[in-house]
Amino acid sequence: MKSLVIYFSRPGDNWAVGYIEKGNTEVIAEYIGEYTGADLFKCDPKKPYSEDYTKCTQEAMAYKKRDARPELKSYLDDVSDYDVIYIGGPIYWGELPYEVYTELDRLDFSGKIVKPFATHEGSGLGSVESVLKRKCVGATVKRGLAIQGSSVRSSFAKSQVKAWVE
Repeated sequence: MKSLVIYFSRPGDNWAVGYIEKGNTEVIAEYIGEYTGADLFKCDPKKPYSEDYTKCTQEAMAYKKRDARPELKSYLDDVSDYDVIYIGGPIYWGELPYEVYTELDRLDFSGKIVKPFATHEGSGLGSVESVLKRKCVGATVKRGLAIQGSSVRSSFAKSQVKAWVE
């Protein structure tokens, strides 16, 4: 079965871990790729969030209030070649970042298996599973995986990802 990981991740100042060069969710996406051979697609915004954590959360709230669809640097044309699609990001105000929704709104998920994942510092998956059930029409949305951002670089987090994808 061919797999794809669609994700958003942000480096810079992060809650509980300080400044990081690579976002926590990107680390998890790479673990998924390592264990499944999945292709990776990063929802990379044309206008990045602030590197300052507090400003970033304020920007995320503004997107949420407007139900925004921030423009991305590139887009997937379709996902018809994939059977399993992992979708993830950090949890901002209970949800995935709106850059992920920009991409999801463009795609047909009919017949796909969708596996949500998220990084967080206490909110777990938030509303990710229920939102993806609405957005990924025609897909089977499986149980998600939530990993605390401050632990993503640990062997424990890596083993959690391995167990989840198997």
